[in-house]
Amino acid sequence: MKELIEIRKYLKEKSSSKARESFQRFVSKSEKCYGVYLAEINKLVPKYASCGFKLVEKLWKSYYIEEKILAAKILGKICKKDPNKTLKLIESFLNDISNWAVCDTLATQGIRAIAKIKKKEIFELSKKLIKSKNPWKRRFAIVLLLNFKKDISSRKEIEKILKQAENDEEYYVKKAIDWIKRSFKD
Repeated sequence: MKELIEIRKYLKEKSSSKARESFQRFVSKSEKCYGVYLAEINKLVPKYASCGFKLVEKLWKSYYIEEKILAAKILGKICKKDPNKTLKLIESFLNDISNWAVCDTLATQGIRAIAKIKKKEIFELSKKLIKSKNPWKRRFAIVLLLNFKKDISSRKEIEKILKQAENDEEYYVKKAIDWIKRSFKD
């Protein structure tokens, strides 16, 4: 796929040791990253959104954080074309999440455009994932709910899901709970 080659070339050109160090302060040093700032990744989204779900899947299979983030951002731009496919893709991506940056981008930007029309399915997914042994899936379950932070009618259901995780000891799960609780005050 020529678009994937173009994207990788661009990311390599825009990489810097300063950006790499910045990323690695927030995610594990064992994770692969080019070292590209999000502003540069964001420039790629409108250019490649027309490539559709096939490119999203190829980018997601990468070992590089920036490619997974780009996949989530592009997914967010095209998700209205096929909301059911979007949800299936997201579920298939969950086992590959290993850091908060990818998790949060996929749970918010990757799905936000269809959150209202797929509210029931998203809440069901959150309820299922909150019980997972995988801490990234539990974090994803919580961050997904941020898509409904302004929906007062969803508050009780959100609180019910959060209650299941209130004693979670995982740092990034606790951070997600704090984040959503703060967002209720906005």
